[in-house]
Amino acid sequence: MNSVRTLCFVIAALSSYAALTYRLFQVRRSWRDTTYRTLMVTLLFQCLTFTMGAVAMGSDSFLGVGNLAILVMHVSAVAFCVSAQIILLRWATDAEEAVWRTRSWLTAGIALNALLIALFFIAGGPGRPATDFNTGSGQPLVLTYLLFFIVSQAVPCVTIFRQCGRYARMTDNDSLRQALRMLRVAAVILFLYCSARTVNILTAANGIDIGVWQLASNVFSAAGIFVLSLSLTVPTWGSPVARMVEWVRGYRSYRALYPLWRDLYESSPDIVLEPSGAASVSDLNYRLHRRVIEIRDGWRDLRPYIERTSGGTPHGPGGAGSGESEESRQAFAEAAQIRQALRAKRAGTIPDDNKDAGGGFEDRDTDNLTAEIVWLTKVASAYRRLSKTG
Repeated sequence: MNSVRTLCFVIAALSSYAALTYRLFQVRRSWRDTTYRTLMVTLLFQCLTFTMGAVAMGSDSFLGVGNLAILVMHVSAVAFCVSAQIILLRWATDAEEAVWRTRSWLTAGIALNALLIALFFIAGGPGRPATDFNTGSGQPLVLTYLLFFIVSQAVPCVTIFRQCGRYARMTDNDSLRQALRMLRVAAVILFLYCSARTVNILTAANGIDIGVWQLASNVFSAAGIFVLSLSLTVPTWGSPVARMVEWVRGYRSYRALYPLWRDLYESSPDIVLEPSGAASVSDLNYRLHRRVIEIRDGWRDLRPYIERTSGGTPHGPGGAGSGESEESRQAFAEAAQIRQALRAKRAGTIPDDNKDAGGGFEDRDTDNLTAEIVWLTKVASAYRRLSKTG
C-alpha cells in the first residue's frame, strides 16, 4: 500500500509543479498584481505539501528530525488551504470585504499551525513511528493532532464549495466562472479525502482493519489536487484552449471545402486571388476567408450554365434522405446544381433560361462569414457525397 500512497503523492506533486510552472510564465506581466502573487504563494505551499508527503513516504526523518516531513506537510497544507481561500476572496469579492476576511483567515491559519506544532512535539512526534501519524494508533495526543489537521482541511472545503456556487452565478467572466465551478468540484473531492481520512483514524482507534480501503483517502487527495491545479490555472489557459478549438474547427472547414473549391478552380482558374503558398500556413483565418471568396466567385462564373428550372433535391444513393433536415436538402440541391453546371460548362451548353442574372447560393447573407462557412461546408459535404456516386 505504501507504493500506492507514494504514487498518489507524486501525482499530486507533479500536478502542483505543472500549475506553478505554467503560472510562472506570466510573472513579467502579472507580478504587480496582488492576486497573482497570492496565487504563486498558494501554489508554492501546494508544491511543498505534496513534496513533503513524498519525502515522508521515503524516509522516517527529514533534516535529521524524525517525522519532520510529516509536520512540514501538514503545516504547509494548512497554509495552502488558507491561501486558496484568500485567492477565492480576491477573485469574487470586493476589495474592502476581501481585506478583513483575509485577515480572519490568516489569523486562524497561524493559530492552527501553532497548535499543530505544539501538539506534534508534546506528543513526542520526532520519536514516534511514522504510521502513528497516518491512523493515530489510539494515542490521544496524536489523535487530537490529526483531528485538528483534518478539520483545518475540511472547513475550507465546505466554505469554498458554498462560496464558489454563489460567486459563479454572480460573475460575467466565462473563464472565471469555469474556474469557480472546477474549484467547487475540487472542494467536493478534497472533502471526501477528509471523510476517508477520518474513517481511517476512527477505525484504527477502535481496532477495525479496513484493509485496502485505507488508500481511498490518498486517491481522493491526488484527484482533488489535480482538479484544483486545473482550476487555479483555467482563467489563463481557458482562452488559449478556446482559440485552439476554434482553429481546429476552422481547419476542418478549410479541408472540407477543398473538393468543392478544387472543381470550381479547375473550371475557372481566374478565381484564385493570389498564387498558392503566398499566405502563411499559420494564417488559417485568412486562408479560409480567401477560400470562401474564391468559391463565391467560382459559383458566379457558373450562373450562365445553371438552368432556372433545376434545383430539385436529389434522392437515392449519395443524395439527401427523407429524414434529412430542410437545410440539408437545400445543401444537396445546391451541390447538385454545381455538378450540373460544371458538366454544362465543360460541354459548352448554356441553357436558354439560366441564372446569369441571379445571386449565389440562394442569395444567402454573405456578410456573415461564420454562417457562410457553416453553410458552404454543408454544401461541400453534399457535393463530395454526390461525387462519390458519379
